[in-house]
Amino acid sequence: MPKILLVEDNEMNRDMLSRRLKRKGYDIVIAVDGGQGVEMAHSEKPDLILMDMSLPVKDGWTATRELKAHEVTKSIPVIALTAHAMSGDREQALEAGCDDYDTKPIELPRLLGKIETLL
Repeated sequence: MPKILLVEDNEMNRDMLSRRLKRKGYDIVIAVDGGQGVEMAHSEKPDLILMDMSLPVKDGWTATRELKAHEVTKSIPVIALTAHAMSGDREQALEAGCDDYDTKPIELPRLLGKIETLL
């Protein structure tokens, strides 16, 4: 069962998305800020990371750059999750090292397709 690290500070988003992904057969571990997300990526070694971009402590861009710069975590695929669907946001996420990008509110079938492609 693939392990996904969900880095999300909004409790409602975190709860809803983690429950839906568990029902699809994924093992979910959760971090509530970017700093904890980086630490848990090292300790949990997930198969994929869903990274909210607007996070306390360390934003998703900073956390992703750190993960992609580290030998242990650089090959873990990261999907950016953001409510910011502005022009240039996708490019900014990809520049930070994210492997894909999805907008909130999450459309589960679309996100699952991206997860399956990267796994």
